[in-house]
Amino acid sequence: MTIVYEQWQQQAKQLATLFGIEETHVVSTADSLVELVNTERAEQLVVLGPSTPLAEAVGFSEQCRVRRPTLGVVLLRQHLDVNVMTEAIRAGVREVVDANDPAAILAACARSQDLSRQLEAKPKLNGQTVPSARTPEDGPEPMGGQVITVFAAKGGVGKTTTAINLAVALADGGRHKVCLMDLDLAFGDVAILTQLSPERTIADAIPVADRIDETGLRSLLAPYRSGLDVLLAPVQPAAAEDIGRQLISDLIQLARDAFEYVVIDTASAFSEQMLAALDATHHYLLVTTPEIPSLKNTRVTLDMFDLLDYRKAARTLVLNRADSKVGLSSGDVEKIVRMPIVGSIPSSRDVPVAANAGVPLTVSSPSHPVSQAYKDLATRLFLNPNVADLQKRSRFGRGRG
Repeated sequence: MTIVYEQWQQQAKQLATLFGIEETHVVSTADSLVELVNTERAEQLVVLGPSTPLAEAVGFSEQCRVRRPTLGVVLLRQHLDVNVMTEAIRAGVREVVDANDPAAILAACARSQDLSRQLEAKPKLNGQTVPSARTPEDGPEPMGGQVITVFAAKGGVGKTTTAINLAVALADGGRHKVCLMDLDLAFGDVAILTQLSPERTIADAIPVADRIDETGLRSLLAPYRSGLDVLLAPVQPAAAEDIGRQLISDLIQLARDAFEYVVIDTASAFSEQMLAALDATHHYLLVTTPEIPSLKNTRVTLDMFDLLDYRKAARTLVLNRADSKVGLSSGDVEKIVRMPIVGSIPSSRDVPVAANAGVPLTVSSPSHPVSQAYKDLATRLFLNPNVADLQKRSRFGRGRG
């Protein structure tokens, strides 16, 4: 069922028709909304109609985010305003949608319900064999390579570009041993962005999944640059379904034993395979851009990370296209996602040019400002971290959550 809160009778009737009258609870007062939410504990979605005052919507969402994190809130507005969207997202509203666009409303509600189902079904740690960013207290760096997962809940923000260029920067011309793993199993782009031929991919591990060893892992890797080897995603998207959570965990563990750094490019979803990678991760690089949809998804990702008990001190926010003139400053971004920006990557037309050429900027133009930004990020966070940076990354709390 969907709970609809709308004071305007005609608007309420239209929304009930849109969602299906028999599948919708409609309330017209704040008290009725609270009572229904408290009574119907299994509900996953509340739609706040366009008549809802912004302050009321913000207050309700803030309470839900703390008390009912699996309950999604979608806010409808007659006119979309950046300031309204920013304030709503900061409060925990999952989507802000034009009330006059039925298709957009249904799509937003479907996305919210899908996230709610994932949150309710979040897996517990089971047989984890490597230390991860879930650990309750910060201790000494675990033995073996560091696992760095690059994640973004929205496509098109530069996640794969960041993973590739970071891996090149970490390899530092062969000074360090780095494994780049493309775990966007259905639609991985690492091969095409590096011009690597996918003669062997992770899909070739499926027949030996129960006995994969270091020799097996190395047989799957494609050499890219000195010190940098790549595990490519399957060529056929259907193969992703046959790659299990345990295989992902085993491959990451083997890579940790053989490399100093393991950089993982992920899909923009909380699938079982992605959760296996996230569970095995020491450092999370969350990539976003200064645009409301991207920032909204980043905020939702952080809430999901809280529910999964991934340490806040292990999260790093990377702002891609940081100098884009789109009306949002770095300060605005930090306020919206409630997390400091640690890495800023400038905008440049040379980035898509490099992508089309299949040669990362850190390879073709090491002195380019974008390349220098990735090198600085790699140095400050991983190659030569200093106390100030670690304190900045930990500013929002240490320990669980």
